[in-house]
Amino acid sequence: MSLDSSHGPSLVLSSRMAGLRSSAIRDLLTLTARPDVISLAGGLPATELVPRERIALAAERAFADPRAVQYGETSGWAPLRETIAARESERVGRRIEPAEVVVTHGSQQALSLLAQVLLDPGDVVVVEEPGYTGALQVFRTAQAALVPIGLDGDGMDTDALERSLREGLRPKVVHTVSNFHNPRGVVLSAARRAHLANLADRYGFWIIEDDPYGELWFGEPTPDPVATHSARVLRLSSGSKTLAPALRIGWLHGDRRVCEAVELLKQGADLCGSSLTQQIATELLGDTAWLGGHLDTIRAAYGSRAGALVGALEEAFGDRIAHSTIHGGMFCWAEFTDGTDTATLLDTAVRHGVAYVPGGAFGVAAAHPHAARLCFATYDGAVLADGVRRMREAHDAHERSETVFDA
Repeated sequence: MSLDSSHGPSLVLSSRMAGLRSSAIRDLLTLTARPDVISLAGGLPATELVPRERIALAAERAFADPRAVQYGETSGWAPLRETIAARESERVGRRIEPAEVVVTHGSQQALSLLAQVLLDPGDVVVVEEPGYTGALQVFRTAQAALVPIGLDGDGMDTDALERSLREGLRPKVVHTVSNFHNPRGVVLSAARRAHLANLADRYGFWIIEDDPYGELWFGEPTPDPVATHSARVLRLSSGSKTLAPALRIGWLHGDRRVCEAVELLKQGADLCGSSLTQQIATELLGDTAWLGGHLDTIRAAYGSRAGALVGALEEAFGDRIAHSTIHGGMFCWAEFTDGTDTATLLDTAVRHGVAYVPGGAFGVAAAHPHAARLCFATYDGAVLADGVRRMREAHDAHERSETVFDA
């Protein structure tokens, strides 16, 4: 890939840069950084619910240990890996060894390293439609061939995946956001988790189970992880949505050979993570009584906010919008039933002081032109209602301008 510039020498980049584009969400976050814009676009946890005082206390204790300011192990602070292994053992229902855990700089780094370990250019990766933009960007960087499989209220359509496998599809990896899908908000059903794992064992592909939202349930806890059913599952999670994004703590676990390969690549990527933040995370994740209460607080707040957003949408738009049923996580997937194009509406919405992510940002083979992803986690109910009011005003203004243009 060559870029000519009159301001310097010709720039030649690697072939993997061809066709790559910045995440639409990251671009939108820059656009909507103005304080007068209510941004429903980013997946930002509520700042006031981040346990800053508890983090400060843990940081003070960590600073008493000289190791907190020194280089650490590439695979992560050993006590943190032990803590994560114990927590994940409970989730998965079998013993996870600390040696199977690699701590990463957020779960996005775990996904990126896994793609480098598992994929060669042209390898087939099955993704969900619509799909998580961060995963789509990672797999496109790896020059993988993306094959989308649709979602419904029970998550990925594993029957459709099986039909494609019978017809000759041979993926190297299947990626799923199993709990409170980003952007759809759906949960992969227990039956489909077992079915997907069975397909992996039968056809020999890896499953990347991406689960940063699994503990943010509002009613019933999520089903057992896909990793419960097969050794071919590589499971990712994160402390960003439950503790604090700034700690940059993510992790993966699975086949020890894959973890060792990830660790080898990680040595060349960043050598090691932050010993300080990993010590802080160890204390927070290991304090089960405090963590349980903290998660209950987040669940109650986010559940209330989800209800406020949905209520405001129904009041403002009526049957002009259909929306997902929200059982947890951070997102609501809404679709205009009146033919509104959310990509063209967005400019008008930002001028009215509100932003969202158009559905096209998540598309692989489909454009999702009438859909939008709305985050309900960042603001309280009153601000969410104001944001929806601004959306309705923008919608009306956009509709008037379209009518004038057509005339």
